[in-house]
Amino acid sequence: MTALTHAETGQASASRRKKRLLAFAFVVPLLLFILLSFVAPIGSMLWRSVHHPTVAALIPATLERLDQWDGTGIPEQATLAVFAEELHGLAKERQSGKLAEELNRMQAGLSSMVKSTARRVGRLDPEALPEQGVATLLQAHRDWSEPQTWETIRRAGEVYTYHYYLTALDLELDAEHGIQSRDTEIYRQLYAKTLKMALTITLLCALLGYPLAYYLASLPSNRANLLLVLVLLPFWTSLLVRTTAWIALLQTNGVINSFLLSIGAIATPFEMLYTAFATVLAMTHILLPFMILPLYSVMRGIDPSYLRAALSLGARPLPAFARIYFPMTLPGLSAGALLVFIISVGYYITPALVGGTDGQMISNIIAFHMQSSNNWELAAALGSLLLALILLLYWVYDRFVGAGSIKLG
Repeated sequence: MTALTHAETGQASASRRKKRLLAFAFVVPLLLFILLSFVAPIGSMLWRSVHHPTVAALIPATLERLDQWDGTGIPEQATLAVFAEELHGLAKERQSGKLAEELNRMQAGLSSMVKSTARRVGRLDPEALPEQGVATLLQAHRDWSEPQTWETIRRAGEVYTYHYYLTALDLELDAEHGIQSRDTEIYRQLYAKTLKMALTITLLCALLGYPLAYYLASLPSNRANLLLVLVLLPFWTSLLVRTTAWIALLQTNGVINSFLLSIGAIATPFEMLYTAFATVLAMTHILLPFMILPLYSVMRGIDPSYLRAALSLGARPLPAFARIYFPMTLPGLSAGALLVFIISVGYYITPALVGGTDGQMISNIIAFHMQSSNNWELAAALGSLLLALILLLYWVYDRFVGAGSIKLG
């Protein structure tokens, strides 16, 4: 009897393990998708924002000697000779431009100095480098005699650095005063502008989407489903096509200005395209369904008898709506607001096409550093800070509103 019980227990355990393995096999594709689409790119971005081995790979011997430099005066002659030799090699291999580009990111003006010096040092005979290399280096530009130049080279050669995070926050590291603000703010203003525009878009979507969702929820199912198709219709149209349509509407000779001019409402066309107004307007139109759908889902499940009961007991329509119906729709409103806000913070295509310089967001600057300036490390730092900002705002939302209140059905 005992042996039979043990056998049955073993069979049950084996059956449970088999079911768990089968369930895990079904989940593996989803886990791989999440790993390849989210975890790996985000991890790569975070890693690249602090890992920068380019300069260390170009002039390793110079950086090794600069580690022993005390920072007062210029480095010793042996260090300068090593740098001249490595710069000569980079010039012959046509890699000096890469070094110039990397150093210029640390200190403006170093690009032209490194390139001109590399040309002069590159003309030297390799056998003459020990004798003429240092002299040629110092004669090429006066800034090679400045300790600040060599301090910049040493900082640029750090394989692991937080320099790009300082730049992304409009900060800089000064040898005498430590971390301090830069003279001109660029990125902090862009972050503030992005948050302001995302909040404006969220509020506009809530103001437009709430009454529309309420109207859809109050209709019979057949009519509500028909109108809901119209709400979902923009999802069936390319985002690029919808954005381009706004260009045709908002440009100086576009549909809106032409109509206003034809009826005599204005004397000169409005400048609407390539402004922050155009970005907010186009993105509100694109993101409005993300507000309507959660609201409609929640409103559809609210029993209308609650509001009728309040009215039958003598409550006025507006106070009854505000105290009974509206609180029950908060899960849908908060879900829609969270969706619209997070999507709008990271939006790129629409601000790039209709926003111009005035309507750009932080995502456009990240794309610029990835596509034009090839400063992937700074782009990664900006993206990491944007991710941290979104997580912080989500934590604040969860702390005061509660993510557990979000129900989409």
